Amino acid sequence: MKAEIKKENACCAPANSCCPDTSGTAKVEEENEKEGACCAPVSSCCPDTRDAATMEEELRKIVRDNYAKAATRESSCCGSTDRAQKVSKKLGYSEEEMGEVPDGANLGLGCGNPTALASLKVGETVLDLGSGAGFDCFLAANKVGKDGKVIGVDMTSEMLAKARDNARKAGYDNVEFRLGEIENLPLADNSVDVVISNCVINLVPNKRRVFAETFRVLKPSGRLMISDIVLLKELPESVKNSDQAYVSCIAGAVMKDEYLGGVKLAGFHDIEVMKESSFSLDCADNDPIVEAVAENTGLASEEIEEAADSMASIMVYGVKPANS
Repeated sequence: MKAEIKKENACCAPANSCCPDTSGTAKVEEENEKEGACCAPVSSCCPDTRDAATMEEELRKIVRDNYAKAATRESSCCGSTDRAQKVSKKLGYSEEEMGEVPDGANLGLGCGNPTALASLKVGETVLDLGSGAGFDCFLAANKVGKDGKVIGVDMTSEMLAKARDNARKAGYDNVEFRLGEIENLPLADNSVDVVISNCVINLVPNKRRVFAETFRVLKPSGRLMISDIVLLKELPESVKNSDQAYVSCIAGAVMKDEYLGGVKLAGFHDIEVMKESSFSLDCADNDPIVEAVAENTGLASEEIEEAADSMASIMVYGVKPANS
């Protein structure tokens, strides 16, 4: 989307003439522009009349499509593998950890290293929310051993195919990847010892649902260790007024207190922020959602950096009570 459209940020006519159709199709938008009714695509020009379920599914599609591209992005002489390694090192992964996973598992995504603080034990069952190509799953599998099990859940078929191929090639018999949304986990109640996640929940519209599902599948005394992005202050207006579909993905992050409140509301005890650091664009420049924001909203790099200054990366720990 062009920057000048964003600056005008509006309809050239009342909402009822600007929005004869809210389907957002290219044909409708083209007709609107011909009539001089709309200065921008329907989704950003008009009052949003979509229901919550429709908006959530549209956001999921944007996330799914962009991560599908990341999964099929080829490593080459251009250095995408080296780039992923550099990003992961900044996030706290050691050279040893990066060297012990299958080639292609580390895509340089995430905002921390949840396996480093999860204190995984041999024989435990671990669930990874938004497992991607399997990087954290394979690290967890090495820690829980052959007697343990790791389950990765991801809603992107391309990521699952890549993760399963990585597991097959490297002979990981104790890792399983399942297709599913983390708001509706394809697991039984009280079935896992530990839940980890790496910069995924911030992309989900209904975070409370994710925390409730996480609580459901954890065994009593099970624990949570997640890396994620939260807001320390409100986002700048230039970001708030950008295309809401894309911005809701990168700025789907909520205020830190609200995030931790959601964990508590789900029923977790002993909640603790184990680590907190400023959000670095250097660590996020491999992320397809960040790329989508930069390419599709017309935001200047300075505006994206200003948004990053409003964010922090946190590592959150919590425990499901033994009597739950």
